Amino acid sequence: MKWTDINELAIELAEKYPEIDPKYLLFTDLHSWVLDLKDFEDDPNRSNEQLLEAIQMAWIDELD
Repeated sequence: MKWTDINELAIELAEKYPEIDPKYLLFTDLHSWVLDLKDFEDDPNRSNEQLLEAIQMAWIDELD
């Protein structure tokens, strides 16, 4: 997965961190958690606030 695989990343994060409420997370934590996903294979420096926010919103939608 890459940073642009927003929905796939959100699904993986929701499964890996079921105890986390994504409404209250820090982007620094989100960035680290994405990097720790097993299938993530992208440059850590290619993320930005817009991508992290999109992942957060998709994660919130995934829980609804």
